[in-house]
Amino acid sequence: MELRHLKYFVSVAESLNFTRAAARNFVAQSALSGQIAGLERELGVPLFHRNSRSVSLTEAGRVLLPLAQRILADVDIARMEVEALAGLRRGTLRLGLIQTPATSVDVIDVMGEFHRRHPGIEFAISDAPSGRMVAAVAAGTLDVAVVGMEASELPQGVESLPLAVEPLVAVVAADSPLAGRGLVGIPELVDGVQFIHFARESGLRRRVEAAFARAGIPPVGSFEMGQIHDMIRLAARGVAVTIVPHTDALEAERTGDTPFSVVPLADHDAVHPVSLVYMPARLSSAAAAFVEEFRIRPLPTPS
Repeated sequence: MELRHLKYFVSVAESLNFTRAAARNFVAQSALSGQIAGLERELGVPLFHRNSRSVSLTEAGRVLLPLAQRILADVDIARMEVEALAGLRRGTLRLGLIQTPATSVDVIDVMGEFHRRHPGIEFAISDAPSGRMVAAVAAGTLDVAVVGMEASELPQGVESLPLAVEPLVAVVAADSPLAGRGLVGIPELVDGVQFIHFARESGLRRRVEAAFARAGIPPVGSFEMGQIHDMIRLAARGVAVTIVPHTDALEAERTGDTPFSVVPLADHDAVHPVSLVYMPARLSSAAAAFVEEFRIRPLPTPS
């Protein structure tokens, strides 16, 4: 089994299309298909179901995929480590960032300081829900990620450095009967109005759904959006109500064009933890240096 066989297999498995996988690897489709067939003969099992309309993974293919991704990721790390043997002079840091870190630790400032110290290290940034980025760190396709999750939610082998615990707040229109309230419970917040959820698989979505569960009501069937800024703008216009981290609400108040009201939640357990996650077992020099940039900063106390 050769590395290029695994590379071709992963390309097909991720795209489920031999033509696109061949183009991605700059080889003829016939050559790529031949390499996949050779890998299947070597393993003694088919890796793909093929017909004229679709390609899908067999059970063996599903087992092999995360292992192959991990092997290729480790090879990339080994290559970068050898290249950086004389110091952190060049390489790539694969960094995952939630849409809004919602923390008094300024992630952008940390990235700037890291770049000042190690100008030869390039950033490759991914933006996805927290659950997906944690899985990517575990699989080795991301080096580190800033996510809205805490240690108890992480898979084995993935560790975290807590950055902040941000309170969640309700956002309502300025003329809402709830505007200016000292506290609001979720049943009252959603009574007779639509609710805007954040994207599925995100840490924020988990926190809000947990708050609904503690309130004894199911998550209301309204609608979801993928941009917190747009959620707040719609709530400001009275279209619906929403729940977001306090930092995001404050930033929207500072920059927004429509006034709205930020109302604290009666549920004091409704918080949004933010952590830096990484795999110590496969931490590259660049990733280790990036984690250290966070360690040397004082941990903020909960707001």
